[in-house]
Amino acid sequence: MSDVKKSYEMITDFITGEMVPDIGAEANRQDVERFLVNEKGFSKEDIEVDVDIELVIAGEPYKSQIDLVVCVDGTRYMAIKCAAASLGSREREIIAASRLLESHQIPLSVVSDGKTAIVLDTVSGKKLCEGLNAVPSKDDLKEKLNSSELIPLPAEKLEKEKLIFRSYDVMNVNVQRNI
Repeated sequence: MSDVKKSYEMITDFITGEMVPDIGAEANRQDVERFLVNEKGFSKEDIEVDVDIELVIAGEPYKSQIDLVVCVDGTRYMAIKCAAASLGSREREIIAASRLLESHQIPLSVVSDGKTAIVLDTVSGKKLCEGLNAVPSKDDLKEKLNSSELIPLPAEKLEKEKLIFRSYDVMNVNVQRNI
């Protein structure tokens, strides 16, 4: 068996300026990044790309990444999963990630293909709205941040959320961290 890695076309990430392989949902992520900056008023500095998430599940470490995390005034407030296909099948994955990344649940979870989006309330898990224009702007998030409480995940739900996240995340085979 050969250790030769497959070569991929490389593109420049809109937010980081770094070269990334154009695989899986990468083109969709680039569309979402441009949309957040050009249409929703976020600066590139407000958006974190490939945010590391590290969990311990049944005593074993599990490492992955969240596509995009949007910060407002230094607070992580929205996590985004960029998908190339069925958005509905990725809702639960991003909700679990949003519940696990911080000491508080990141209030909004979004799944998008760059053309449409599903916006979810992380704490309740309920769909708030649909469509790309439903993704809140920076001003919208600043207003929500000032009027909302950041809620930690109840301890009794922690292990279940870890298992849910890993179960969905292991299906992400066509991503940069796995090549």
